[in-house]
Amino acid sequence: MAKKSKLSESSVEESPKIVLEKLNPKDRKTVVSLRGLAQSVSRAAAQKDDPSIAIPSRSLSNVSYNETKKILEMGSKATNRTLFNLSQAKSFLQTMLVADGVNKLIAAGKSLSIRGMYYQTKHTIHGIHEETFNSQDESDPIIEDLEVVLESLREELHLYAERKGEMVGNITLIDRGDTIDCSRMGSGGYGVPSIVEPDVIELDPKKCNAKFVLHVEKGTVWQRFNEDRFWEKNNCILTHGGGQPPRGVRRLLYRLHNELKLPIYCLLDNDPWGYYIYSVIKQGSINLAYESKRMAIPKAKFIGLRSKDFEECRLSPSVRIGLNDNDRKRARQIAEYPWFVEKKAWQKEIAQMLKNGFKLEVEALISKGISYVTEVYAPERIRAKDWLD
Repeated sequence: MAKKSKLSESSVEESPKIVLEKLNPKDRKTVVSLRGLAQSVSRAAAQKDDPSIAIPSRSLSNVSYNETKKILEMGSKATNRTLFNLSQAKSFLQTMLVADGVNKLIAAGKSLSIRGMYYQTKHTIHGIHEETFNSQDESDPIIEDLEVVLESLREELHLYAERKGEMVGNITLIDRGDTIDCSRMGSGGYGVPSIVEPDVIELDPKKCNAKFVLHVEKGTVWQRFNEDRFWEKNNCILTHGGGQPPRGVRRLLYRLHNELKLPIYCLLDNDPWGYYIYSVIKQGSINLAYESKRMAIPKAKFIGLRSKDFEECRLSPSVRIGLNDNDRKRARQIAEYPWFVEKKAWQKEIAQMLKNGFKLEVEALISKGISYVTEVYAPERIRAKDWLD
């Protein structure tokens, strides 16, 4: 009789027992969902049926724009991931491995990076010499699938991404019991963590004197604003996300806006990428539409850079960056987004950029003076309410 196929020894550790009553409400909800998933699979196996997991589709065809809420929402389309389908068997196994890994994290009361989860669930399957995961490019989408299946944020699964983004300004917060005064960060800033949920980061309106949040695209621009102490002179909070803001930064901006009632102003590049970043902050992203209700900020404002600024600010021709075919294609795609189609100001903005034939980075304003962007451009735009909505 042939020996039964076994997983490598590192993978056979039993999932620990969890007492629901000892968990906080968030973890209790996640564990109940995990148990429901496990029970549905074991029930199918016991009945000799093909175990399956319904995975909600995260494609454009399953995303719609809610005109009332002004955010992207995921539809009801889903696909079944089954064990007995050869093309899906591996992804089914991977989903269950990650689910078990999350269960162990909650039981231990610990968190792990998404890179760490890749290594925790990666091993060679005994007898067939195949890896459960060949790269992190395989495990990351599985984690996102599990988020949607369990209706839980990645952070609620005790998983976090690499820290990216900083904050400085007139606010004091509590980070895992430690008091952080963001107005006393020296030449640096408070590094925004991946997990910024209320049980980790406590925000108190009484400890925030800021009147608004200015979010800039890149760390280099943020450094100019920080060095010029823009946040002190204008009584605000200054953030950046290192380009496309990670989920921790977006979630923190959401909390600052909704819990502390602070307006969010975005200073981004005048190019399709800058427009897209604003779109993600304001309405949510297509790939993460299931999280829009906890991240999107429909009232966020775009204060620049604008296509009109080349002439209005009398910038040097040398700062212009020619549009390529991908830029033009992306700009036209963005113009067709449902939340931009009916907005004449945005249609005019995108059309003007295409007519100009070039794009501009925020750093282009340095040609007017090292601190022109902090002392003139941003303050005047905010004061005059000269923004795109």
